[in-house]
Parts: sequence; structure tokens; C-alpha cells
Amino acid sequence: MENYFADPKRYDGDMQYERCGRTGVLLPKVSLGFWHNFGGVDPYERSREITHYAFDHGITHFDLANNYGPPYGSAEETMGRLMDDDFRPYRDELFIASKAGYDMWPGPYGNWGSRKYLMASLDQSLKRMHIDYVDLFYSHRYDPETPLEETLQALVDIVRAGKALYVGISRWPLEAARFAFEYLKQRDVPCLIYQGRLNMLDREPQEEGILDLCQQYGVGFISFSPLAQGLLTDRYLNGVPGDSRMSKGKFLKQDMLTDELLQRLRQWNDVAEQRGETLAEMALAWILHQQGVTSVLVGASSTAQLQKNLRCVNAEPFNDNEL
Repeated sequence: MENYFADPKRYDGDMQYERCGRTGVLLPKVSLGFWHNFGGVDPYERSREITHYAFDHGITHFDLANNYGPPYGSAEETMGRLMDDDFRPYRDELFIASKAGYDMWPGPYGNWGSRKYLMASLDQSLKRMHIDYVDLFYSHRYDPETPLEETLQALVDIVRAGKALYVGISRWPLEAARFAFEYLKQRDVPCLIYQGRLNMLDREPQEEGILDLCQQYGVGFISFSPLAQGLLTDRYLNGVPGDSRMSKGKFLKQDMLTDELLQRLRQWNDVAEQRGETLAEMALAWILHQQGVTSVLVGASSTAQLQKNLRCVNAEPFNDNEL
């Protein structure tokens, strides 16, 4: 295996960095998500190639979770191999995130938002990734049964124990998020960032008031699923390809692709062509131009795909009448 030496010009390219709320953290406008393509079922050399390309082009933020794979835990194990093989010398240049909140192991302590689960999960994550701390640890989802104080105090104590530098929440409803921001602020462990699904088809964080709340409290916002699982690409403009994610029906159902949606996607594709962009590039650029957005999380199954996605950083601004 060849030794990896990061491109000495990795910070001289097109990548731009955005301040995350009212904090000292600057995040790249495009961050790399490990939800798909980095699990035990995926070729390690391809994962290695993608992460090299990302870092060489200024992507410093890698986003993981305990159950990313498949199988569960294997994306973090891939990150551990990458640390050992390539990224150990660059650890202080990386901003590594993990999460806990969804199903991870059997029994009553491997899911949701208890202190027991969050603490145990992060310890496991650190072992899998071969690191001493994460830069960011999230409560991956709102737990309606566990007292919010328990979940949030666990996040506070995780920071105070030195196992995470910052904490965040993902997909919490508005009033619970308000409670979280206030609770964490009062304990001098302010929430760094809120992770939510925001894209041209799903604007709930804007409509619900999450983005406004984040700006009020000085909290950053990062968008996941920015391409709506591939709907906001040219993949489905002519129906459902046989090898597509929708044809497999796991995350995307074929009945989602209604005639009305197909017409809208084709109209947006025409706008993208007029802008000199692909639909995917325009969809990512649209997110980055929304007020209060810090970064967008992209997945990648190849360096070519990542290269195309990075073009959104320098896309032309939008006017309100364009879409």
C-alpha cells in the first residue's frame, strides 16, 4: 500500500469555509458523509480513494454515526483503518463527527436517547475509529420517552470528559430544539450545530422555524440528504433505472415518483441547464445559498461524483424568481 501524503495545496483551491454559528469552528461548505459507500460491504480501496480526494480538495469534515454501514459500526471501522493508514498525521486538521440515537445493538440500552446508550455508544465509536475523541457528537434523534435533561446532560458530561469537543442535535422538533439550545447554553456547552434534512423538495427546517431558531441562538446548520436520495439528480428524469436506489426500494419508493414530481424535476433540470449546471449541482448550490446554512453533507460513490458535487461551492447565486 502506498503512503498517503496530502496535497500541500489542499487549502489553496476552491473550497470555502463557513463559520458555524457563533463559534470558532469553520466548516467546509461541502462535508463528506459516511452514511453510504463506506461500510464493510464496500471496497476499502474505493473508500480510501474518495477520502483522499476529499481531503486533498479542502474537505476537512467527515460525518459518521454508530450504525452507518452496513453492517452497523463498519463505517466507523473504515474510518479507523483510514486513520491508521493515512490520516493520523492530519488528525488535527480533521473535524470528525459521530452520533447515537438509532438502533445499534439488541436490548433496551442500544437505541434512543438514554445516558447509558449515548455514553456506551461513543466509547464504542472511539474504539472503532481508533481516536481519543470526536470533534462533534450528536444526539441522532429526539427521544419522546427519555427526559430531555438526561439526554442533554449526557452530552454535557461527554464534553467535560474530553470525549467530544462539541455537541449537536439532529432532527429534533422545534420546541425540543429550543429547550436543548437553552439547556446546553446554560451549562457552558453550547450546541454547535443542528443537522436536518433540507433540500429543494423538503424544506421543513425552514417552514418549521428550525433555521430561524438556529440563527437566534448562534447555532450552525448542516443539511443531510441534500439530493433527496438521488431524486434531485438526472437519474430519474426519464423514469426509474433498473439499477437505481429507487428500483431496490429501500430508501426510495417507486410510488414517490409521481407525474407531478417528474414534471417539477424536469423544469428544475431546465433551469440548471440554463445556469450551466447539472440538476445535482444546482440542488446543492440552492442549499448553500439559504440563510443560516453552514455546510451541506454529500455522499460519494466515486471521486468523479465528488468532483461534480464540489462545483456547488462556486455556483452563481439564486434569485427568488428562478425556481
